[in-house]
Amino acid sequence: MTDQLTPTLYCYHCKKNIPVFGGVIKITRTEECPYCSRALHCCKMCKFFDARVYNECKESNADRIVDKEKANFCDYFTLNNGKFDDSSLDSLKSAADSLFKK
Repeated sequence: MTDQLTPTLYCYHCKKNIPVFGGVIKITRTEECPYCSRALHCCKMCKFFDARVYNECKESNADRIVDKEKANFCDYFTLNNGKFDDSSLDSLKSAADSLFKK
């Protein structure tokens, strides 16, 4: 049974649960995943990241960031600490592939 008050943090790359101590999640620009060493203060860890929208960001006032996996200084960064679901993106890609299959 998981304690609902304990925050969880999952890496966008390796999908592993990153341990959170003290009950508060605060990500600095230099934080990295302890398992795969990927940047955690990056677009792919932000709640505004969406591969289906313009510039892959739902925050219209945010500056354009080209490398979505690199640490950045975005003022609108808000941690998306839920699990990342790539299945919808994968299903969209497979549907497009089947449409254009020769």
